Amino acid sequence: MVLYDLDPNAKIGKDVTISNFTTIYNDVEIGDGTWIGPNVTIFPGARIGKNCKIFPGTVISAVPQDLKFAGEYTTVEIGDNNVIRECCTINRGTAASGKTVIGDNNLLMAYVHVAHDCVVGSNCVLANNATLAGHIILGDWVILGGKTACLQFIHIGSHVITQGGALVDKDIPPFVKAARYPIQYCGVNSLGLQRRGFTSESINTIADIYRYIFVKGIPLAEAVETVKEKYGNTDEGKQVLAFIGNAQTGLLSGYRSVKRGE
Repeated sequence: MVLYDLDPNAKIGKDVTISNFTTIYNDVEIGDGTWIGPNVTIFPGARIGKNCKIFPGTVISAVPQDLKFAGEYTTVEIGDNNVIRECCTINRGTAASGKTVIGDNNLLMAYVHVAHDCVVGSNCVLANNATLAGHIILGDWVILGGKTACLQFIHIGSHVITQGGALVDKDIPPFVKAARYPIQYCGVNSLGLQRRGFTSESINTIADIYRYIFVKGIPLAEAVETVKEKYGNTDEGKQVLAFIGNAQTGLLSGYRSVKRGE
């Protein structure tokens, strides 16, 4: 007995499971092996890859929560092997970019919201209630702690981890831990980098780079010039300098010690 609503014009791959009380509209594409739990709603414009798991209550490709949206044709593009837990909401794009994009192998925990025109890389973890406003870019291997809230147009580099409850209103360059309010550099994400195969030499180079940028208290322009001179030919230096050079909203603040209770 069929207890779901599937538009006949939706393109469904092989071995796709669609559970009870789910609604899938027209102009939807779902890749092979994807599992869709009960009470899921997938609106027009969704492009979902292979072997994804989409849990109950999730809504994908709803129109943006953006007053400038005028009904233009846009999409949500979700890659392969993603796990999207209960009650996540992923809105489609606007005329600004035409699409919202999520890469491969990501875990979006319960109640995560990804707004219009966001780009989420691959191998990311967005913990419960993490919220992305519009036009945000996340690199690969980003971990957002539970209830992290990100302001629109923020760029977060690869291998960043944020504290639960963080309010992110500045760009965060790659490889770092970020916490407190205002959002602040709290060291290098050494454990995450070790787990992903970075060598001790590479991690130490990253730590040295960020000592100049965030710890020593020297002006950013001077710190950047020093990093260019000392580390500009390293892969780590090139990545950090490229990110800083393209930062649009300013960088998170540098390290400062905090007394207990502050």
